[in-house]
Amino acid sequence: MALSEAEDKLTIGGKTFRSRLMLGTGKYRNAEEMNAALEASGCEIVTVALRRIDLDKPMRSILDEIDWKRYHILPNTAGARTADEAVRTARLARAMGLSEWIKVEVIPDPKYLLPDPIGTFEACQILVKEGFIVLPYINADPALALRLQEIGTHTVMPLASPIGSGQGMKTREQIQIILEQATVPVVVDAGIGVPSEASAAMEMGAAACLVNTAIARASDPALMGEAMRMGVEAGRKAYLAGRMPVLPFASASSPAEGIVR
Repeated sequence: MALSEAEDKLTIGGKTFRSRLMLGTGKYRNAEEMNAALEASGCEIVTVALRRIDLDKPMRSILDEIDWKRYHILPNTAGARTADEAVRTARLARAMGLSEWIKVEVIPDPKYLLPDPIGTFEACQILVKEGFIVLPYINADPALALRLQEIGTHTVMPLASPIGSGQGMKTREQIQIILEQATVPVVVDAGIGVPSEASAAMEMGAAACLVNTAIARASDPALMGEAMRMGVEAGRKAYLAGRMPVLPFASASSPAEGIVR
């Protein structure tokens, strides 16, 4: 029996959300465009890089531009090159009173920006033990996704393609395996360029998509935010509806029986 729209909600770390679209806050031309995009997207979870916060004046930063009462703030460890750096960043976020939630990113390579699987696992292992709600950003690696779930991360977040590339669902086959084996929500993160790609991820069974550059760098971020919302919603509804079988031959739409000849 299909879930009703009211029943179909995203739950992470004991917290429930209506929207399955998460947004990043980097690369916008100004705060006005960012907030217009957040509004149009209908998102409820907003991720913020700790390195963009002025620690001397923590509320005069990107956080000062976001309505904390409206959005759930997800700090991330962007800029961390090692597990130790990621752990320190997460602890800093907690000490500042930002959140128990942390999106773990460990990225040592500044050219290709691919996450370090070993560093990511090590950081997550520590942070889970310290009681954080851990959302790890990873390569589309089914074995790593399983290991992270086993140690208690609250999601896995495989990339569709490299960060900011807009290349779309290049890792579709690997993500499909992750989805088949998942015991936690799978959030497709990075590389989505247009709404049809977000929809494709959701049609596969992803729990959510996280999008930043495709919206922030659009000519009209608010309009692209709305379009991404519609793409995610359409993909989720298609997944719940259950697609028709793919056939190796044609199948007539109208029955052949009873035709007057």
